[in-house]
Amino acid sequence: MARIPLIGRLRISEYGLLIFGSVLLVLESFIRIITHLMPDTIVDWFYQRSRHVFHKITGQRYSAELPKAERDHRALVERVRAAVDFEELCQIWGYVPEEHVVQTEDGYLLTVHRLPCRKGEKKTRPGTGTGKPVVYLHHGLLMNSEVWICITAEERCLPFVLAEAGYDVWLGNNRGNKYSRKTAHMGNVHQDSFWDYSIDEFCLFDIPDSIHYILKTAKVDKLSYIGFSQGSAQAFAALSVHPDLNEVVDIFVALAPAMSPPGLASPIVDALMKASPSLMYLFFGRRAILSSATFWQSILYPPIFVKVIDIGLRSLFNWQSRNITTSQKIAAYAHLYSFTSVKSVVHWFQIMRNQKFQMYDEDFEGPSMAMSRRSFSRPARFPTRNIVTPIVLLYGMNDSLVDINVMLKELPEHTLAIGIPGHEHVDMLWAEDVNELVIPRVLEALKQAHAPGGAEEDVEPVQTNEVVVTNGVDGCHN
Repeated sequence: MARIPLIGRLRISEYGLLIFGSVLLVLESFIRIITHLMPDTIVDWFYQRSRHVFHKITGQRYSAELPKAERDHRALVERVRAAVDFEELCQIWGYVPEEHVVQTEDGYLLTVHRLPCRKGEKKTRPGTGTGKPVVYLHHGLLMNSEVWICITAEERCLPFVLAEAGYDVWLGNNRGNKYSRKTAHMGNVHQDSFWDYSIDEFCLFDIPDSIHYILKTAKVDKLSYIGFSQGSAQAFAALSVHPDLNEVVDIFVALAPAMSPPGLASPIVDALMKASPSLMYLFFGRRAILSSATFWQSILYPPIFVKVIDIGLRSLFNWQSRNITTSQKIAAYAHLYSFTSVKSVVHWFQIMRNQKFQMYDEDFEGPSMAMSRRSFSRPARFPTRNIVTPIVLLYGMNDSLVDINVMLKELPEHTLAIGIPGHEHVDMLWAEDVNELVIPRVLEALKQAHAPGGAEEDVEPVQTNEVVVTNGVDGCHN
């Protein structure tokens, strides 16, 4: 009997969810088209109407009717929300960033941001070394470097805290996102070839090439790596397949670490994953995923947009987001989404389906049968047990994407895991108490890796939860 694809692989209810999900994705494609055609006046009209409806339904007062302290706070939140790029976010808090461009071995041009000095200071010679220890931070899936600094309080901003503690702070960006949408000699963002990449390319090119550029520019032999979510997965993969990186990365701190998530809470997405990860290509094509997100953000009043995102996160991952204040969500959710390839998301679905942290399975889209695949084909796993660099995992104990026991089995014995009770995935970035529960542990891990500071200048200790770090500045002035 001829084999009919999909039949028998799902329950009847799951087919219903699959069809419903397909309708939603077709609607998303339609919205993507009208996004490019709609005049700004109409977009602004929708925004103002959603604003009016929100205040009418909730009974909340407009900013002009509030006490001064609350008006000032709302004004700050709005400045962070409305900031157009990394530099403008830094200016809000008095930091002067540098912008660098890294060309990967396969031709992509990646923007890397840098905070070489403390608040109110700037380098006399940008693009040179500082004499400080270097820390490299990398964002998660569908994000860019802005997610680290779209914060409503300085003490909760890890890059700013690191800069004040005497570190030379660098923040990377993946190919395809807001800051890395060009190539040197390949296709542009309007061609399928530009988006033909998965986690494999992140670990084979983006991470190692960015690290080597930073080491050369900062004139140092080693750096520390901090990755959030997929940013940690990219480091797990890169360190496992590039033994030389273990010699230059002195410590790897993984916030909300991702390796082989147990699955998603949404039955719709779960049905898609069970049927075939490749179905994502049918819905989104082979370019960027969820490109209409910018449209929804532009027409919805920020508190409404926050509700939409919260509902989505609750449906997909069962995250309640109770540790992140509403004002922080309003400020940060505007910077949450950035472009990435459909292929990289398909790669995650393959990993979740097989429960193995493996390379992208090109053969998965082919017609080969399950038995023959098991006998003659198996995608290579990332050999994460071979990582030599010290690893510290900081994870929320309510994070549905982290099964810490499974993860530790795939990592070397020197891995240290620290759970934060009552916290979830994005809490590691934006929770109200991140300055008490997460940042001090990051500083402690960095301190154990190396003692920061320079010998050419007076040293002033910075006290943070019994962690004393020293700092020294080379070439920075007020």
